[in-house]
Amino acid sequence: MTSSAQATEVRREPFEPSGAGVGIERWTLRNGPLEATVLTLGATLHTLTAPDRDGHRAQLLLSTDDLNAMLGPAKSFGVTVGRYANRIADSRITVDGEDHRLAPTGGGVTLHGGPDGFSHRVWTAEEVPGGVRLGLHSPDGDQGFPGGLDVTVTFTLSAEAVTIDYHAVTSRPTVVNLTNHAYFNLAGEGSGDVLGHLLTLDADGYTPVDDRQIPLGPIAPVAGTVFDFTTATPLGKGLHDEALQATGGYDHNWVLRERPADGPPVRAALLEDPASGRVLEVLTTEPGIQVYTANGLQGTVTGASGVPYGRYAGVALETQHHPDSPHQPSYPSTALRPGEEFRSTTVYRLSLA
Repeated sequence: MTSSAQATEVRREPFEPSGAGVGIERWTLRNGPLEATVLTLGATLHTLTAPDRDGHRAQLLLSTDDLNAMLGPAKSFGVTVGRYANRIADSRITVDGEDHRLAPTGGGVTLHGGPDGFSHRVWTAEEVPGGVRLGLHSPDGDQGFPGGLDVTVTFTLSAEAVTIDYHAVTSRPTVVNLTNHAYFNLAGEGSGDVLGHLLTLDADGYTPVDDRQIPLGPIAPVAGTVFDFTTATPLGKGLHDEALQATGGYDHNWVLRERPADGPPVRAALLEDPASGRVLEVLTTEPGIQVYTANGLQGTVTGASGVPYGRYAGVALETQHHPDSPHQPSYPSTALRPGEEFRSTTVYRLSLA
């Protein structure tokens, strides 16, 4: 896609999915060849449309307009995940010597902020230059987390990229880890699986996990394993390796190469679809990235294409701090205190090969 300094067109309208009536808004952003839509339910990146090398346009995110699905089997599609993305062991944290019991999600963990996390909330929204800013107040004790948390997530669109800027402040010491859970299929949603997509990760290590998918602690090298994506590798290449049998595919956190503190987003991943020529570059200020190949999809969600989404229909590239960081002192801290600001930026940049 060619560079463009043109203004982004922003349109706001009610979103009325099947079974709605809860005041959801859809914001449509257009700039050059790209179009994205954002929903106030879950601060969701709902769609992303772009051309292939022949100029044919396709919608690249798994999505649905059915509210029951959005609150059920599609509850993670494109949503903002919080307060804490990924898993926290034993559904508890200790902050400044005080223990806090978190709302469990099963399996001995709290996943993605609890059973009533940010993805279930209707956020406020306002137009900003080039996009939309969504806001949410999470009260003290929400899902067991301490501190009243005020969060904004800003989506802006250029002719080449979607940028997501996260910001949060707290009234009490707490922990915060935010991400977006969009599933990408660069061939177009509903076009089949993504196992032929080529993935490159700027990561020489990953965090091995126990049977709850909680990190064991030490960072392991990827060299010589199915976790080595230091060069472009098909997502399906190591799928039947014993290391992936428990998860049925990838659902792991990679430790990104060191990036400047408080610097601009640095490349974390490159995803390529050889057939369409679409290339997705992921840049972030975060230290880790969770790659999830949609191993749990079972065909219960049907997108606009009319095709049910089965296993491997998309891949999530979740930029984040490492899972269970509150219990892992050697990992980058996720602590946030009054007077501090949580800031994080991730860029999804599209191009053609």
